[in-house]
Amino acid sequence: MRRDSRLSATLHALLHMAERGQPMTSAELAHCMMTNAVVVRRTMSGLREAGLVRSEKGHGGGWEIACDLSKVTLKDIYDALGAPTLLAIGVHIEHPECLVEQAVNRSLNGAFRDAEQLLIARLGDVTLAKLADEFRSGLAKHRKQNRKNASC
Repeated sequence: MRRDSRLSATLHALLHMAERGQPMTSAELAHCMMTNAVVVRRTMSGLREAGLVRSEKGHGGGWEIACDLSKVTLKDIYDALGAPTLLAIGVHIEHPECLVEQAVNRSLNGAFRDAEQLLIARLGDVTLAKLADEFRSGLAKHRKQNRKNASC
């Protein structure tokens, strides 16, 4: 089963947009997201409807961040993407009249629901600003390490 990586890819693109500080075309974002421009436009339109990005047409146009990174959480992005299914695991429903299947499914569905609620709550704890800070910190360490290696 193929995993839904839209949240990860979208966060990746948003961090590129935040770092760039100027509009990025759908083609540029497609390159970052390793997809095509049509997918970018479809994804970004949902984010635009949520007020997270804006776009300008024409020369010098493109997509740009339209929100305060410190006020937008990963959950906000997840919701703007249509709240895709989080777990790829499900229950067996071949014989709904079977009491064993009913007991198993009740237990599993409860566990799945709890896991999804925990994950969604965690997404609400992380802001885009926190992700951007983590990226910048990692970039600084990477640059420092490369300077050390270059001088050896």
